Amino acid sequence: MTSFQKRVATGLSVTTVSRDQVQEHFITITPQKGEAPDSLFRRVAEAVHQVDGKIVSVEALGLSAADRGSLQVLIDAVGGTNVPLAWVENSRTDNLYGVFVWAVSGTPVRPLSFNGRRMGSVFDDGLVQYCRLAGLLPQDVRAGKPEQATVVFGQMDSLLDDAGMAFSDVLRTWFYNDDILGWYREFNGVRNKFFQEKKVYDGLLPASTGIGGRNLLGAALLAGVLAIKTDSQDVTAFEVPSPMQSPAPQYGSSFSRAVELELPDLRRMYISGTASIDEHGKSVFLNDPAAQVRQTMEVVQAILRSREMDWGDVTRSLVYFKRAKDAPLFRKYCDESGVPSFPAVVVENDVCRDELLFEIEVDAVAAK
Repeated sequence: MTSFQKRVATGLSVTTVSRDQVQEHFITITPQKGEAPDSLFRRVAEAVHQVDGKIVSVEALGLSAADRGSLQVLIDAVGGTNVPLAWVENSRTDNLYGVFVWAVSGTPVRPLSFNGRRMGSVFDDGLVQYCRLAGLLPQDVRAGKPEQATVVFGQMDSLLDDAGMAFSDVLRTWFYNDDILGWYREFNGVRNKFFQEKKVYDGLLPASTGIGGRNLLGAALLAGVLAIKTDSQDVTAFEVPSPMQSPAPQYGSSFSRAVELELPDLRRMYISGTASIDEHGKSVFLNDPAAQVRQTMEVVQAILRSREMDWGDVTRSLVYFKRAKDAPLFRKYCDESGVPSFPAVVVENDVCRDELLFEIEVDAVAAK
């Protein structure tokens, strides 16, 4: 039997999905008014302790370089260095930052490492094996940016092989590009070449996010992956089209608008980073952040509703504003449009086009 339990408090959201003996915990922690990272990271430790789960991945987003002194507090909070950790920096303007933790109970978690550094986790829910890679970074940050990206894709391939998977098993990718506006075209070239080599275009094109963000090493790219493997005929993964946007490959971007994983008892939806782009791939509502928020949220809602889901099914979301001063527009839109509160971390990031001021990515889970 599948059941859902939600716990919400100020600066905390925990969704627990229980299925037979396995429980998944989706934890979102955001700052209370004026809260410093040290304090928030201690609340991370408390939340992880309360669910009594094994950590699959940790994402810390929106931190500044000045917050690196608090990194050890976060590492201690999640049980030491032996967890896959994505630390994505911007400027923490207006204290926009937060932490996501994915943890599981009732099943072993197998670590995946590359050159001695933990970069992934594998667990099995009895029907599907899941592989989550996080915090992938190139080793030589002196290399050119496209060369660094090539190395990161190679790491993905190697780690997936260690998990007994291939890139054809990938449902979702994340790319945090330092100075994204300066080399996004070159990055897409590297990704396209890799996808051609791995014959990704012959199968399911992953959902994805490509967004600006710095990292601890000053590397050109930090990346993450979600992949699955199953022998069950009752499990399917497929692309979900956007009712309001054309497929991204039509204008040269290699990702699906959304990907759904359907199991006998539930459905998982992974919606790519979505911005104010029309059905022709053109940016719309230029210089109007409120209109970009409205357009983008309507696009995401249309995808959810096309699969009989809605905002109440969201287990994790990342809200990206190009300018921190525009961040209140997200809550304003939700309040005025009757969108219920859902787990969200709001951060300041450059989007992949200079004129785009807002982007959101969404994960959702619904019982069948």
